[in-house]
Amino acid sequence: MIEEVKKQVCKSLDKDNSGLGMEHVNRVLNLSLKFAEIENANKEVVSLIALLHDVDDYKLFGMESADNLTNAKNILAQCSVANDVKEQILDAIKTIGYSKRLKGIKPKTLEGMIVSDAEMCDGVGIMGILRSYQYNLVHGNAFFDKDIYPTLNMSADDYMTKKNETAVNHIFEKSLKLKDLMLTDSGKKEVLKRHKVMVEFLYNFFEEENVPEWIDYLDKYLEENK
Repeated sequence: MIEEVKKQVCKSLDKDNSGLGMEHVNRVLNLSLKFAEIENANKEVVSLIALLHDVDDYKLFGMESADNLTNAKNILAQCSVANDVKEQILDAIKTIGYSKRLKGIKPKTLEGMIVSDAEMCDGVGIMGILRSYQYNLVHGNAFFDKDIYPTLNMSADDYMTKKNETAVNHIFEKSLKLKDLMLTDSGKKEVLKRHKVMVEFLYNFFEEENVPEWIDYLDKYLEENK
């Protein structure tokens, strides 16, 4: 069943080149299973949530699909997933994502928490930097513009509608905030390692770009977000 779901997810996401495709899903799946082993969670449920968490992402499929979980429901039906398991999966998917957290929504089950943590961890560290670069490249945005500073403390609506950002700004606006949103001990431990890598990258990047004002900005940002 898991393999069949994975095949269907691949069909839905195989054309994505913005950092939300199967490479991302597979990393989230693998990290989720690692967390599930440590946290003693249901690995089948964790696997299904991880595989399906992006098949209705509003950035790829629009708000109607995101609100109704159209693709997730279709895949679960095609793969004959039991109704009780299906409800667990759909309930968890509804709560996963940074924009949901900005609305005060978060997973209530251990399996949902695990996938939420794994999904957010993939937005931090080296992968977070690469995904931010790829997403903004696809959308025609620069990696960095020394004259454009981040927009901080956005509402969910502001975050979901914001355009024309840079990859570096996205790191400040979202990625550096994810360390405070972990829900499991496994996630908290993993994200700190990745957060440190991302901060070190930014310091080195700003030094090589010769933009001391951005080093000062990063110092202040980190001090205010300890």
